[in-house]
Formats: sequence, C-alpha cells, structure tokens
Amino acid sequence: MSKNSEAIERLLDVMRKLRAPDGCPWDREQTHESIKGDLIEEAYEVLDAIESGDSSVLEEELGDLLLQVVFHSQIAVEEGAFEFHQVANGISEKLIRRHPHVFGEVTVADSGEVLQNWDAIKKQEKRDADEKVSIVSGIPKHLPALQKAHQVQKRAARAGFDWEKIEDVFDKLHEEIDELKEAIAEENEDEIRAELGDLLFSVVNVSRYLGHNPEEVLRHNIDKFVGRFQYVEDRVHENEKDFPDFTLKQLDEFWDEAKANTL
Repeated sequence: MSKNSEAIERLLDVMRKLRAPDGCPWDREQTHESIKGDLIEEAYEVLDAIESGDSSVLEEELGDLLLQVVFHSQIAVEEGAFEFHQVANGISEKLIRRHPHVFGEVTVADSGEVLQNWDAIKKQEKRDADEKVSIVSGIPKHLPALQKAHQVQKRAARAGFDWEKIEDVFDKLHEEIDELKEAIAEENEDEIRAELGDLLFSVVNVSRYLGHNPEEVLRHNIDKFVGRFQYVEDRVHENEKDFPDFTLKQLDEFWDEAKANTL
C-alpha cells in the first residue's frame, strides 16, 4: 500500500472511530446540514492560505478541507447512501471523461478549446441522464453573488454570447448608470433595486472582459480600504480625540496620507 493510500485509510479510520457509539459525542451528533457551514469556512481558509504564500499553512488548511469531505462521506455511509471510494472513483471517472485530449484521441489547440469540449461533454452527460440542459445551469445557488455573476457570464461568453469589444461593455455600463439615475429621480424603490442589480452585473462584466475575477479584485480593494481606514483611525486616536471631533476635510487629509504611504 502506498503512503497516499495509507494516509487516506488512516483518516477514514479516524473518522469512523469519532462517529462510533463510543466515539466523540459532538462528532456523533453532526449531520450534513449541521456542518455544511464548516465546509464553506474551510474552503475560504484554504484561499487565505494560498494568498499567504505559506505552504505549511496551505498544507494544514487543505487537511481541514479534506476532513469535511471525509466527514460527509462517513455520514453518508451510516445512512446507506454512498461510501468514500465512490466519491473518489466518481470524480476520477468524470475527469477522464472530460479530458479526452489527455485520456483519449481528441486533439485541442488551446485551453479555450478544452473549456468548450468540457461544456459540450457536460451537456451530453446531462442529456444522457434526461436532465434539463442549459449552459448556465449547475452553478451553485449558494455561491457568493459576485462570483456567481462571473460564472454565469463566463459560460455565456464561452457559448459565443459576448461583447465584441471593451467599448461596448463600457457603453452598457454607462447605460445602466443613467437608468439608475432615472429610477432615483423618480423615487421608484423597485426600479432602484432592479437598476442597482443591473449596474452591479455590468461592473462584473467589465471585470470579466478584462480577464479579472471580480471577487478577487473586490477583496483586494476591501483589504486596501481597511488598511487606509485603520491608518485614519490611528491618526484620530493619536490626538486623543474621536471622529466627530474632526471635519471631513481633516479626515480626508489623513486618508491622503494613508494613500501616500501606499497602504
């Protein structure tokens, strides 16, 4: 047995013991529903580890994420639904099916063609299973809205439904801004909400068209804002005062200092 096989079997055995009648009371009480939030949290911690550039942290967080897969698999075993080996074999078979250019005789020119083939194979699989086929179906409903919009737009673009040039994308963006202004002027709350959604969707389109993931772009800017705002806070507290004691102009000067310090 290889080291990888031994490690996986050891983890599965640890989870079986935790869920056993004489195991851990907390682990025995858990269900798919009760720990679903942990799965999302662990996935985001993996992202943080990747961005940290620390391989030891990434190793640990990948372990935490793998635990969630094993945990759900053990619950499924107890319910008679499926076992871990079926999960592993299932994804292996899917990867082989969807990479005919690696495991078959298909030839591809580039990664774009790989994605087109992936979509075509996925659609055929759903047809074979008598499932409703749509290019934009199958995207997780609980995906953060910004990321979900990005995925929907990417799939539509791969099907050829996309803007021809960046100027067209900006024209649409300006159109949505004008429509939002009109809704605000009319004081129509339903229209304001709808036009805000259209505007956000258009901003995501700009980001996607330029080759950037809007979720990552926005996260970076949030971190930048937090850093600069904390600098402003420090400058306020240096004077043993609070925000209401300063004018907006003075606070803006602190903000400019933060920007000058590349925070």
